[in-house]
Amino acid sequence: MSSAAPAQIAVTGLATMGRNLARNLARNGFRVAVHNRSQAKTDALIAEFADEGDFTPAADLPALVAALESPRKVIIMVKAGAPTDAVIDELVPLLDEGDIVVDAGNAHFADTRRRENALREKGLHFVGAGVSGGEEGALLGPSIMPGGSPEAYAALEPMLTKIAAHVGDEACCSHVGPDGAGHFVKMLHNGIEYADMQLIAEAYDLLRRVLGLKPAELAEVFRTWNSGDLESFLIEITAEVLDQVDESSGGPFVDVVLDQAEQKGTGRWTVQSALDLGIPVSGMAEAVFARSLSGDVQRRTAASGVLPGPEDVPSDVDRDKFIDDVRHALYASKLVAYAQGFDAIRAASDEYEWNIDLGEVSKLWRAGCIIRASFLDRIKEAYDRDADLPSLLVDDYFKNAVGEAQDSWRRVVATAATVGVPAPGFSAALSYYDGLRAERLPASLIQGLRDLFGAHTYRRIDRDGSFHLEWAGDRKEHQTD
Repeated sequence: MSSAAPAQIAVTGLATMGRNLARNLARNGFRVAVHNRSQAKTDALIAEFADEGDFTPAADLPALVAALESPRKVIIMVKAGAPTDAVIDELVPLLDEGDIVVDAGNAHFADTRRRENALREKGLHFVGAGVSGGEEGALLGPSIMPGGSPEAYAALEPMLTKIAAHVGDEACCSHVGPDGAGHFVKMLHNGIEYADMQLIAEAYDLLRRVLGLKPAELAEVFRTWNSGDLESFLIEITAEVLDQVDESSGGPFVDVVLDQAEQKGTGRWTVQSALDLGIPVSGMAEAVFARSLSGDVQRRTAASGVLPGPEDVPSDVDRDKFIDDVRHALYASKLVAYAQGFDAIRAASDEYEWNIDLGEVSKLWRAGCIIRASFLDRIKEAYDRDADLPSLLVDDYFKNAVGEAQDSWRRVVATAATVGVPAPGFSAALSYYDGLRAERLPASLIQGLRDLFGAHTYRRIDRDGSFHLEWAGDRKEHQTD
């Protein structure tokens, strides 16, 4: 029901996420003004959920702004890109200096930086807030990753921390950093999510195809794993999906789902951004490529049953040992994906001068979000020990965990290659690990080749400077700087 007092915050955009975020705010005692471009969604929210809290419906943006106390706080929950810009362009002329606009959608961080700069010049605060947890999280408590100015966060903090997920007394919400920092961290969350799901899918595929286990049996395997180091939301729901029986066919649900994974773009954004920063996120890249391959029906159809595979497939694999090996490989590969993700966040923080606290980021993901997992506490502990840790994998806990898993990890990757089961996530993670620990890489040959065909120069191990050989002439070496 609506009270006579002005609303404390507004939400425009009442699709599933926006509606549930508005309900979450109202349920927690805040007065919420609500608006949607199509009036029907506003009316539906009021009709169904008016008894959950104090809602003020608005027919248009001027009415929404008029319903708010000052300084005004408006959350935009519309599709990323041009639709968000359109709402901002319509909203900004209605606001006064010091008002706060929050984009809680999946915006590209570069768009957030541009918008924050433009609104700051008008005396307004713009907050790009990553929100993770899906529609259930938006309603019951998401992980929230706000960027923007400290002043804007201070005004929003009492609301955001109250509606966020909690671990004990700690809210999964804190100020990430200036301008696009919050949306960058949310983007990396989604990139890790891609890698995580790909690795889980590979584990499922290997166990099913190598051991012949049925989905219901695999559900029990994942339930068992969820009580150990792998305990996480994604492992938990994997068991649910594998245990589900299809109502129409009576068979396993997973067998009637088309094997073409979709994506909304945040995984691609992550990989592209990491490439720009010079950070290898091979696990996320392979996850994106695997989804693309799954949807490449024309080429898959042409190759299926035509391209030859291994003729001799081992049939004497020890069931329990292989399950344990896959468990170790999955954990080690997940740790690599998280390490790469935090490397990318650190690089962006340095590039854009965000000063992101990596330990605090790990705390934001402990509840409410899709990648919530028990070992995030281990990540926080690692950065507490050394805030300048060059890689999570060199922290004692993670070094030992991966070291203990590596024999199993190598057996799993070898088995996958032997039987012809694709495991790009496991393989890429192991290759990254081996590349990271190598004292010397074959990049020296690459540099030699580049110098020969393009005079791109090279550096030496024994003295400073850049050098070039006169390959087409006397092959004398010249220092170029």
